[in-house]
Amino acid sequence: MIEILTSGVALGVHVPGLLLADRLRERGVPARVTVLERLLPEEKLATTRAMKAAFHRDFRAALVGQRVASNPGDAVSDSRVDSLFAEWAARGARRFVVFSGYWLSIVERYASSRDDVQVHVCHVDSTASPSFRGVSPPGSVWLADADQGTLPLTIPVSHEPPVPWSERSHALLLHGGGWGMGTYLSHASELLTAGFELDVVAHEESDAVLDDPGVRYHLIDPSWHPWIDDGYPPFGRLRHGSRTSFARGTGHHSSFDLMRVSMAAVSKPGGGTLLDSLWSATPLAFLEPFGAHEQRNSELWQRLGFGITLDAWRAQGCSSDVLASLHEALLGVARTVPDLSSILTSGES
Repeated sequence: MIEILTSGVALGVHVPGLLLADRLRERGVPARVTVLERLLPEEKLATTRAMKAAFHRDFRAALVGQRVASNPGDAVSDSRVDSLFAEWAARGARRFVVFSGYWLSIVERYASSRDDVQVHVCHVDSTASPSFRGVSPPGSVWLADADQGTLPLTIPVSHEPPVPWSERSHALLLHGGGWGMGTYLSHASELLTAGFELDVVAHEESDAVLDDPGVRYHLIDPSWHPWIDDGYPPFGRLRHGSRTSFARGTGHHSSFDLMRVSMAAVSKPGGGTLLDSLWSATPLAFLEPFGAHEQRNSELWQRLGFGITLDAWRAQGCSSDVLASLHEALLGVARTVPDLSSILTSGES
């Protein structure tokens, strides 16, 4: 059994944890995902839900909130931690993969009383994200490394090959990560004028202007949060005059299916978005980053020839040929990167 520890603060942390669990199970290794927020009292969860809504609506507020964010793990009671440790001990838990630095004090406390515990810290971003602020944990592995300009490890999103460029629709995917943050909604009109159809991931029904020709809106179920269940986010197409039918992806998140058939994704440069780009061979056109770690993500993707800022792409006339060259650079790369699930199942650290 491998225990995978994530946080609902960002789907760019949580979804890679779900993906790793699926890839481990495919290899015959039991894996269990635990979201930190499941340990929190209801009043703390209510605050988190309110922050999610506020940060979606106001990116500047989100940037300020990130700088002053506290560790949600500090709100977990000693009795709840003791109960969790009892569950881990009963399952014989000794191998952990930590995707959020907010888990570190808890898992290190558990490990301190046992001499057979292995802790692997998995960084999805290319440099330390805010949850790892001020800590340098041993046993770290990286899916991207901005300092070295490399992709040391990866987690396969899908076993399907990338969709050939000639078979892709002349469409762009616009999204703002798991919390729908950033300025992506404001660029729809400009990109439509440039001749592209759009698939836009909304987080509230009020985000959608369903009369827009050439724009398809998709919605992550607003009532769902990562601490509710172990599945991928429920996802559905918004349509005029009908109730949205939500469904979950099998083996990966549903938004990846949209990215696979798009010519590019227009979004802030989150770590989970880099992973989707790699495995779909879909270029990224970057908007303003959510903090310094996402700025490093953007710089790395540009350095590798996998992405471009929206401003730079606009200066080149939003050319499809530019996207095609980025796609060519991405093709085949994912399967050359060592698979974290393979390393974990072979017992390497």
